[in-house]
Amino acid sequence: MKRGISLRKMTPADFSFADSLRALAGWNQTIEDWKRLLALSPDGCFIAQWNGTPAGTATTICYGQDLAWIGMVLVQPDFRGRGIGRALLTCCLDHLRSGESECIKLDATLQGKLLYERLGFQKEWHLTRWECQTVKIPPSQAREEVRAYTDADAEAVSVLDRAAFGASRRDFLQSLLGGGSQTLIHETNQGMAGYGTLREGARARYLGPLVVRSTSSNEPLVHSLLTPALGQIVFWDIPDANSAAVTLAKRLGFTAQRHLVRMFLGTNRCPGDPRQYYAIADPAVG
Repeated sequence: MKRGISLRKMTPADFSFADSLRALAGWNQTIEDWKRLLALSPDGCFIAQWNGTPAGTATTICYGQDLAWIGMVLVQPDFRGRGIGRALLTCCLDHLRSGESECIKLDATLQGKLLYERLGFQKEWHLTRWECQTVKIPPSQAREEVRAYTDADAEAVSVLDRAAFGASRRDFLQSLLGGGSQTLIHETNQGMAGYGTLREGARARYLGPLVVRSTSSNEPLVHSLLTPALGQIVFWDIPDANSAAVTLAKRLGFTAQRHLVRMFLGTNRCPGDPRQYYAIADPAVG
């Protein structure tokens, strides 16, 4: 470890500092997101200190042994260039490897991509953040097949989500969908065709995760989810390979704001299907 850098586990007492770094970076997560990450991974969220002063954060979450995720890698601007980001990443990798995670993924900014490549990460696919400054929903087809999520839907949602995401993240979904988010189900005669969530963010409402089994479900579900956000700013992170989602976002007035790269380290046994993944859950968790 470089001189001056020390690493320790994150605690609830660190939320204020962590969220101040998030705000400096202009990211959209909330205190509730920090709480969720620490609750799901109490031994896998870290604080970096420089000579005892908090200077950076990083989080991890495991989806079984098949897949783990690194997120919220942030360094206070005054302490950048001292190896803190690399030390945090190395700490995360050591922690996840000790749990025998076969594959580790993250969503990298274009600025961070070079560091991750040096650590052995490979590109999987690209995604883009789309933003709408003032959501306006056009008249659409009847939405009687769209309804609110209930606890009885948990198993079917988990199965649908796994096909799109690539790994089971039942505990994460239970925490997210049971919180203050608005979660809707699109159901047809063939069963559950899609689910999606709209929730509060620090800078904008956030659409995602959103999984749709067929393109016929995308408009009624998306329109229903966005209706409570009329006149508000919404962020929507879409895999570039999902052309149907990109087309719909453009038609609703969303514009591309920034680009990210999904990267992986290890054996990628959980590629998922971006064509069903209409919106990711959050760059910090996949």
